[in-house]
Amino acid sequence: MSPLHVTVLLGGTSEERRVSLASGRAVVEALRSRGHQVLTVDPAFGAIPSADEDRYLGGAVGATPPDLDELRRMGRSALGAALAEIPAVRDADVVFIALHGGDGENGRIQALLDLAGVRYTGSGHLGCAIASDKRLSKELLDLAGVPTPPWAARLASPAVVLDTLGLPLVVKPSNGGSTVGLTIVRRAGELEPAIGLAARYDADVLCERFVPGRELTVTVLDGAALPAVEIFPGHEIYDYESKYTPGMSRYETPAALAADEVGRLGELAVRAAGALRQSSFTRIDFRRHEDDGEFWCLEANAVPGLTATSLVPKAAAAAGIPFPELCERIVRAAAVAGEG
Repeated sequence: MSPLHVTVLLGGTSEERRVSLASGRAVVEALRSRGHQVLTVDPAFGAIPSADEDRYLGGAVGATPPDLDELRRMGRSALGAALAEIPAVRDADVVFIALHGGDGENGRIQALLDLAGVRYTGSGHLGCAIASDKRLSKELLDLAGVPTPPWAARLASPAVVLDTLGLPLVVKPSNGGSTVGLTIVRRAGELEPAIGLAARYDADVLCERFVPGRELTVTVLDGAALPAVEIFPGHEIYDYESKYTPGMSRYETPAALAADEVGRLGELAVRAAGALRQSSFTRIDFRRHEDDGEFWCLEANAVPGLTATSLVPKAAAAAGIPFPELCERIVRAAAVAGEG
């Protein structure tokens, strides 16, 4: 197969900006190792000159997300619709979307590329929008018969949340990722501050029942479940620092599950991906309850991380798919889909 002209979108203006830069750097290196011609574009600023890539992409993710006010100032100067007019985007055979959170994952950039007739990786604009909205995702999962932790109505008062769900609770922005703005609430007095923190990132705050037990994730690639990854976080939950600090968390791939559990978890992941209109590749997160062993689906990640510590590359490796081959499969799938 002939090499492709691929442009990687990375960076952006969401709270996951540094994660996106790390994912993008890994994808660029992988695709170049496969012989593709690769350019990079940051929707916050524009095309990145090749001579500046090492400096621009050389930073670490860090233990904390970027400053929220700084991101909002950056967002006001972002390219918007002009993104599709950049030659590196407009003329690419495939745009590889390595943007996490914000417009890169909520379907807006995907819709813009659709209107411009540009082929891109991952799920379409509708699938991205659905997965980005955790509340809508839970409603669709529930309808599809995929167990998901009970949750409170939007704008429910703290008293109603506590009466409906009890404790402990997970409180998080309905739209967002990398556990930014997430709190586990174990005492009633912690609920209002947790809601206030989540509201800094999204007006819709999701409160759901906490599921004690094991943390597992399943990558669905081309409609098939890859081996599950079990996460042993460095903190009580798999938070931002635990995710992106090398060596802080431990992973087991494939997860130690009985054969019937492997089948059940994989089936639930594929069903969840279908219900949420995910295509090409996606990551579905679960908790396995410590008492009855039930798998509870938390959410889907339409543009999952591809950093050195990310989970999708671990699952692919366990399935015998090296990271460069994984990236190759993703861009080829986008190229074929565009031809259809």
